[in-house]
Amino acid sequence: MQPIAQKILVVGGNGFVGSAVCRTALARGMQVVSISQSGRPWQTPKGHTPAWVSKVEWHKGSALEPETYEHLLPGVTAVVHTIGTLFEKSGYKSALKDGNVPRFVSSVAAGIAGSGPSANPLEREEKKREGSYEVVNRDTALRVCETFLKTKPTVELNAPRPFVYISAEDCTRPLVPAGYIRTKREAEMLIENMVHDEPDFRGVYIRPSLIYHPHFRPIVSPVAALLDLSATIHAKAPAGFPTPSAVLHALGSVLPRGRSSINGDQLLPDSGLDAIARALTIPPVHVDHVAEAVCIAADITRPDVRGPYGVAEMRELIGWHQKGQQQTGAHA
Repeated sequence: MQPIAQKILVVGGNGFVGSAVCRTALARGMQVVSISQSGRPWQTPKGHTPAWVSKVEWHKGSALEPETYEHLLPGVTAVVHTIGTLFEKSGYKSALKDGNVPRFVSSVAAGIAGSGPSANPLEREEKKREGSYEVVNRDTALRVCETFLKTKPTVELNAPRPFVYISAEDCTRPLVPAGYIRTKREAEMLIENMVHDEPDFRGVYIRPSLIYHPHFRPIVSPVAALLDLSATIHAKAPAGFPTPSAVLHALGSVLPRGRSSINGDQLLPDSGLDAIARALTIPPVHVDHVAEAVCIAADITRPDVRGPYGVAEMRELIGWHQKGQQQTGAHA
């Protein structure tokens, strides 16, 4: 029996995570299609175009406008949704790409200030239209998934087609407003509700921690190194030792719990201190490792891969522990 020619659609394929997914998928023998607002092929921060870029089909399309990409869906075996925002209405991504520290700091500050709730209903509606967490992190994914579920593949498949959503570990609060992780969890739950009764589809939710790359995101590397060191120290601490993470968890246990929920399911079950505690124990992850986990999840021959995958589960999925402890440190 001939192996199925796998082809994935990457929503946001010219972004930081999306481009890594495209590159990794090609290396695994998959065909790749990308849609993005601009439709422009990916380039390095210095404006270079690697050879692999010419092997991707680049299309201009909006995740919120199915008519711009629905014609592509019957021909793909999987869809990967990579777009999202840490801060509402902030220019932090371009600052990260350019390695501009002052602009990055000011963008983050502006993003935090602009992500607070507004008492004015008109302002709330305007935020919703202008790149809010709800629209970027949640609604774009729901619209693409909804459209994907309506399609039938052009070739017969004997396994469910995966919809892979880039979510996140809950370790960014309170530095990043809670709306970020809340809308990520909302998207996960609502996508799962959609695919639950669809035997021809499955949902996979990749939950990375801090994603870094020493060349494409040099600003993040020092923070990634510190968090990796913290995770290593915490992992080697004796059981019962009062680590900073343990202390924060203890303090967090007496604080009010998260209130966000869908159909009674708690989305943020603990406090911001618990989230900080997790940030100290969950190591950062290289963008290539995220992409590798995504591509395994998107593989039509892996119907066993479904549901949420945090950093520990991602490492197990890609066989990180079997690759040897030499990968610790800068590439944890």
